[in-house]
Amino acid sequence: MALTDADVQKQIRQMVAFIDQEAKEKIEEIDAKAEEEFNIEKGRLVQTQRVKIMAFYEKKEKQIEQHKKIQMSNLANQARLKVLKARDEMITDLLNEARQRLAEIAGDPARYSALLEGLVLQGFFRLLEPEVTVRCRQQDVEMVQAAVNTNIPIYKEAVKSNIVVKIDQKRFLPSEISCGGVEVYNDNGKIKVSNTLENRIELIAQQMMPEIRANLFGANPNRRFTD
Repeated sequence: MALTDADVQKQIRQMVAFIDQEAKEKIEEIDAKAEEEFNIEKGRLVQTQRVKIMAFYEKKEKQIEQHKKIQMSNLANQARLKVLKARDEMITDLLNEARQRLAEIAGDPARYSALLEGLVLQGFFRLLEPEVTVRCRQQDVEMVQAAVNTNIPIYKEAVKSNIVVKIDQKRFLPSEISCGGVEVYNDNGKIKVSNTLENRIELIAQQMMPEIRANLFGANPNRRFTD
């Protein structure tokens, strides 16, 4: 049976409708797949950027914390240096006061003569030499000579040996910087016992420094800086 024009037109319309429907479904499928891929890529990019941002701020936080620790350390060091400087100044003031008191003793003939006798005799015993030279300030020569005269028999009795003592009349301890006392040398001048007042106070300060620090600043003054 031959198809009429109407039948042909109908079939053509059906075929066009079918192709059109197939095209729409294909377009929708492509759009859906593109949307899905877009969302996946967007999620990946968002996650990547989130990780980068978190890493950036974590690094910044660590840098800030490190900087804070450095600042705290610097402040602690500065505070420690200030405390140590203040302690040194206090100890220096204490030693200067002691030197001033020694100078006052040197101005008291009775007390100074007794002190010189002890310093001279100690010099004899520390050297244990048959011949010694005593050096002192020029203004102390007379008192030192008296101390020598007093101590020679004491020394002889103690060590059962003679001693010849000479007072240096050419070189004296500098009066402008020395508070007094004596230096005692062996015969050739190579061995010296320094019993100047400055030397004695320095020696006593070294021996008593731990006790002085403990009395002034406590048994462990650095503990709060090292905890």
